[in-house]
Amino acid sequence: MQVKFGTDGWRAIIGEDFTFENVKRVAFAHAKVLSEQGKNKVIVGYDHRFMSEMFAQEVCRVFKALGFEAYITNRSCTTPMVSFAVKYMGFDGGVMITASHNPPEYNGYKIKDSFGGSATEEFVKRVEQELSSAEIVDTRGIKVESINVWGEYIRKVKDFINTELFYEKEVLIVHDAMYGSSVNTYSQVLAGTKISTIPIRSYRDPLFGGHAPEPVEKHLLPLMEKVRSVGAFLGIANDGDGDRIALVDERGKFVNAQLVYVLLLYHLLKNKGLKDGIVVKTVSTTYLADRICQREGVELKEVAVGFKNINELILQEKVIFGGEESGGYGIVHFLPERDGLFSGLNILELLLLKDKSLSQIIEEIFKDYGSAYYRRYDMRAEEDKKRKLAQLKSHPPERLAVHKVIRINTLDGLKLVFENDGWILFRASGTEPLIRVYVEMPTEEEVERVLQEGIKLFEG
Repeated sequence: MQVKFGTDGWRAIIGEDFTFENVKRVAFAHAKVLSEQGKNKVIVGYDHRFMSEMFAQEVCRVFKALGFEAYITNRSCTTPMVSFAVKYMGFDGGVMITASHNPPEYNGYKIKDSFGGSATEEFVKRVEQELSSAEIVDTRGIKVESINVWGEYIRKVKDFINTELFYEKEVLIVHDAMYGSSVNTYSQVLAGTKISTIPIRSYRDPLFGGHAPEPVEKHLLPLMEKVRSVGAFLGIANDGDGDRIALVDERGKFVNAQLVYVLLLYHLLKNKGLKDGIVVKTVSTTYLADRICQREGVELKEVAVGFKNINELILQEKVIFGGEESGGYGIVHFLPERDGLFSGLNILELLLLKDKSLSQIIEEIFKDYGSAYYRRYDMRAEEDKKRKLAQLKSHPPERLAVHKVIRINTLDGLKLVFENDGWILFRASGTEPLIRVYVEMPTEEEVERVLQEGIKLFEG
């Protein structure tokens, strides 16, 4: 079996490739690379997926059998909690058993490096190289020790937020955990304040209601309906392992992930004055980021899709903020890692500080920086479509719909940039058999037109 790490970890179907035997092989290879670096203390976390706790226990036993000081979290947790433990609780590395936002039949193995973020490309390649000679360690009789990460994490989060704002105004929010491991995170942080939290889909369901726990619009109808029915100020959703976020405004309307990136960037630069460093976005992220950074005099750098690519820059330069179109945002002064809870609390902080609703602030940003509308479409990656993408990269079109292509970006897939800053990106997913098509334009009508013309390039 060939284990291949994607944009953030190895993911596979439970019972096919994701078996105890293969997971133990990956843990062995991971442990060997850590040993070479002189590291020996590891934390293992797990989410709400089928048998995640049992897989995590086996990983922990492998590390212990190989002489590591290894602990498992005493309950299911979010991925950023594992990263937090590495950065703040003295661990040399971390493992999170999760397939994040993938469908329920998947599970996965995420590696957290010693700095508290996703493992670098170099580290992951070393693990993959070691897999060819990885052994299956006998873990019988090895006892697993647990540790409480939740308490330390919740306490630390509060140190990085202006919690005084949460006592000034009575506000109702709805938190949708999507049956994942972010259950009760907002309730714990906001307990005792004037912010009331209504949780939905807040229990463990390894089937995630029958679809992927991905916080995209088609999966968030229950959140939108709940926000409208109770008259909530804000709706927040997190994915299966709690590192991503999606928002629903006070009207029950879904707010796309590009705008969430903009809101967080705007808040950090304008309200928190965090300008001593650079901002990073992936190639699939909004052009409004460029406009805001230019206005505020902050350098912006673009990388390939995957938060590990943002982490590469975090290790080289001082990064203020990094994020991607999929709803993962890293506010680096807290963690060099995506964190759905921390992102949500910063959004809440922004709204209360400005004393405005989410839709009002977005309207204000559009007025100041220009409008931007966005859509992503996923195509099954049949061989003919893969060949077509390769052909398009070699011979990209000069126009699409009525728009002239003024710049071509092949950093990750094929990105066509138009005169009005709008763009379309075609790229193969690193974790699923899909070709993703991303479009951002100044109007909703242009988004739909460009998307349809883009899809036509793969037909016939």
